[in-house]
Amino acid sequence: MIVKVLGPGCANCRNLESATRSALADLGLQATVEKVTDYAAIAGYGVMRTPALVIDETVVVSGRVPSVAQVRELLTAAGATGGQ
Repeated sequence: MIVKVLGPGCANCRNLESATRSALADLGLQATVEKVTDYAAIAGYGVMRTPALVIDETVVVSGRVPSVAQVRELLTAAGATGGQ
């Protein structure tokens, strides 16, 4: 599983990365977490407001920082079953 946090590196971006790492740990999942700060790459996902969270190349949230519980739900809905 590849999880990407899109944003310029602001406080909200760091908070989203932290929530994502916590949610992955809570679920016992291993994933590659990447930070994408390049504006052209972010725009390539169709994201107009950051931070944004991408799970396996699908944008699941943008423009806000979800709670750890919400990130867990997003990971589960994305079909996260552990591994990789």
